[in-house]
Amino acid sequence: MLRRQVPEEDSTILIDVAPGAENGDSYGSTAHTSERSGGQEAAGRVGSPSEPQIADFVLVWEEDLRLGRPPDSAPRDKAATHAAWRDTFLENLRAAGLHVDQRHVRNSSSAVHYVLLSAPWAVLCYHAEDLRLKLPLQELPNQASHWSARLLARLGIPNVLQEDVPDVPPEYYTCEFKVSKLSRYLGSDNPDTFFSSTDRHQILFAILAKTPYGHEKKGVIGIDQLLADGVFNAAFPLHDGPFRPPPGFPQAAGLGRRQLLFQYWARWRKWSKYQPLEHVRGYFGEKVALYFAWLGFYTAWLLPAAAVGTLVFLVGCCMVSSDTPTQELCGSAEDLQMCPRCADCPFWPLSSACALAQAGRLFDHGGTVFFSAFVALWAALLLAHWRRSSAALAHRWGCSHYEDLEERPRPQFAASAPTTAPNPVTGEDEPYFPRRLRVRRVLAGSVLVVMLVAVVVMCLVSVILCRGILAALVSRSSSAPVASWASRIASFTGSLVNLVFILVLSKIYVALARVLTRWEMHRTQTKFEDAFTLKVFIFQFVNFYSSPIYVAFFKGRFVGYPGNYHTLFGVRNEECAAGGCLVELAQELLVIMVGKQVVNNVQEVLVPQLQAWWHTARLRRGRRRPGPAADRAPWEADYELLPCGDLFQEYLETVLQFGFVTIFVAACPLAPLFALLNNWVEVRLDARKLVCQQRRPVAQRAQDIGIWAHILAVIAHLAVVSNAFLLAFTSDFLPRTYYRWTHAHDLRGFLNFTLAHAPPAFAAAHNRTCRYQAFREDDGQYSPTYWNLLAIRLAFVIVFEHVVFSIGRLLDLLVPDIPESVEVKVKREYYLAKQALAENGALSGADGAKDGYFPGSESSLGPQPPAPGVGPAPPAPSL
Repeated sequence: MLRRQVPEEDSTILIDVAPGAENGDSYGSTAHTSERSGGQEAAGRVGSPSEPQIADFVLVWEEDLRLGRPPDSAPRDKAATHAAWRDTFLENLRAAGLHVDQRHVRNSSSAVHYVLLSAPWAVLCYHAEDLRLKLPLQELPNQASHWSARLLARLGIPNVLQEDVPDVPPEYYTCEFKVSKLSRYLGSDNPDTFFSSTDRHQILFAILAKTPYGHEKKGVIGIDQLLADGVFNAAFPLHDGPFRPPPGFPQAAGLGRRQLLFQYWARWRKWSKYQPLEHVRGYFGEKVALYFAWLGFYTAWLLPAAAVGTLVFLVGCCMVSSDTPTQELCGSAEDLQMCPRCADCPFWPLSSACALAQAGRLFDHGGTVFFSAFVALWAALLLAHWRRSSAALAHRWGCSHYEDLEERPRPQFAASAPTTAPNPVTGEDEPYFPRRLRVRRVLAGSVLVVMLVAVVVMCLVSVILCRGILAALVSRSSSAPVASWASRIASFTGSLVNLVFILVLSKIYVALARVLTRWEMHRTQTKFEDAFTLKVFIFQFVNFYSSPIYVAFFKGRFVGYPGNYHTLFGVRNEECAAGGCLVELAQELLVIMVGKQVVNNVQEVLVPQLQAWWHTARLRRGRRRPGPAADRAPWEADYELLPCGDLFQEYLETVLQFGFVTIFVAACPLAPLFALLNNWVEVRLDARKLVCQQRRPVAQRAQDIGIWAHILAVIAHLAVVSNAFLLAFTSDFLPRTYYRWTHAHDLRGFLNFTLAHAPPAFAAAHNRTCRYQAFREDDGQYSPTYWNLLAIRLAFVIVFEHVVFSIGRLLDLLVPDIPESVEVKVKREYYLAKQALAENGALSGADGAKDGYFPGSESSLGPQPPAPGVGPAPPAPSL
């Protein structure tokens, strides 16, 4: 039965600032003390000024004071229900042993309530063991270094990317925390600093996530559900002070952690410096640090690809003026009359497409073959070296086996799972959902995914029809230059329409995929995120790549010939322009890839600014004395920041970009360059968002980038196949090579070789003859040259794939996934952990389920009452 506590007095407006906050030295402090004034008795007081303003976590809800005016209204009933849920939830948090301190700020029409949460030593120790946190056993000198720094050092080249960042965290040998062996861990003699701020945030969030506020089995559990229902407006850990240092502050070593990240990471002038990943990990956690490690690694590897791609493009620019077939086309004048593009369209001279043919030569030449093979091997090497870097980072940050041994079930899964079963790895009883039922739900969700993919295909068909109609309309223009550009105008317009479809459908599907994944009941947060990622990526792959795939492999393949043209819903199928479909594919890629990057960057710059302005203005509306930022409490200042989103969209943007760079690189050698320029901006843009504009995220552990690594590997394999078919069937490389070896080495006459004559019946009906691009006989049937080229093309695909895959596999074997130095550290760490925890059978995994107390320890703070669904809060180990 939910009950509501007596409402608090509304007459007090309380904005307390920690002692010294006006000087900027204790803003948002997360320093933890073992003794708090008043203990549990003072935990429920509203803004007791005698208590220090210290908190690890903040809950916020807003109250509309105008709801009290209309009696018996629906909003009033909803507010009463939410108040009862809040009271029950906060009472359970107190029962779990947390210190709960409430503050509020009121104006004429609303009130903002802040709940400051912190965990005493006993609760921290108990839940650190329950979460299997890994804590330090032995300190090591920091050996982190960048591969490029090592390479430049070997070559003796000064490294302009290197920068000395103060207070670099040391490396440690770590092992899973056991409170019975507390004295074996470094820093165990100081409870104030033993657990880092990120450790405390993880512990607090774990308690919040599994604390019930109603019937647990009905899913009435956890802060996530309360946020979704609007019971609380926000839940976040405090930032470590303001991000800007005080004016005239001279010593870099005295900067706070947030200030240090701003000075050495989030500023635009640091675009050419290495990222301080150890500091990022220490402040935001391993999951955020791994994302920035991947983004920086990928951006660095784009440098050689961008350099080679730009060189290939410049070679194409030099070849335009000396290309014999292009000169023949531009000099043909009225000699070559092309067949009409539609029933009512006029005949047109091939020379009017001179500019298109020259543009096609920029991308379609012999250097494209080399660059395609280069990018395929580049992608294989990139992923192989990333696996090494990821393994080294995971070990250095103590997350090597997190997903297999240490990750706990999701609170939502634990609350809804019908049964329990022993974990085959740890032997502990855990909530269990039958695999057979999950498979059924996954299959049901897959049907919906297929339906939505069909919607994307329908949108693509509509864009194709619009392009065909527009091309026919423009072709009827009385201006010959405009009519010759009909296909390109229609293609560019279709690309813009397709980009709009992409952005709209993406928003709808992501929200639906999250609901489906939640329904599938995945055990851990990692499995939940992997399933969600896979659903969204399949949809986004079709959404973003369907139009380029159509242009690359289907457009111009099913056109027919004069007098027997093929149609789709009554509209004649599109054919490639005079410059070929490769240049049109390059245009499609640039519009979608660069257009998406521009839209995303504008959104990431402007939208947060507008949201922050509106959020701050709404909170400060009606206050008598808003005051400067220094006069506001840290939790108020942090609440005025934007909510921190997850990393899914950031990963998705990077992986889709990787697909554009690799899958269609034969059509656009400049794609790596545009990706490099975008990522240079993206790194600092994301850093500024986290440090300056958003609330501090809850630190999360991760051992790698998850299923994104497997998706990248699939894309790399698809890139080899895609580029093989692009070079074989879309590019003019093989027809030119065939003509060079069978007819003329200087390619004279190649243009006439690629043009077929209209059938006699069509010429007689129009009383004139014309030409069209195809390898056909006069009666419209395929010529022997077509079949010879088809055999050559298929052979090229097979040879290209086998050669590139073989070299890539050889490189993969030569680059081990785990560096030898990391393997030695793993063995050393296992030995130290065994030595530290072997006594009394305390080796990790041998303890079994906990019985609600700390074995081998004695109480120093007394027992804590358990909260429903949270587990008992045991006595703390004495030091």
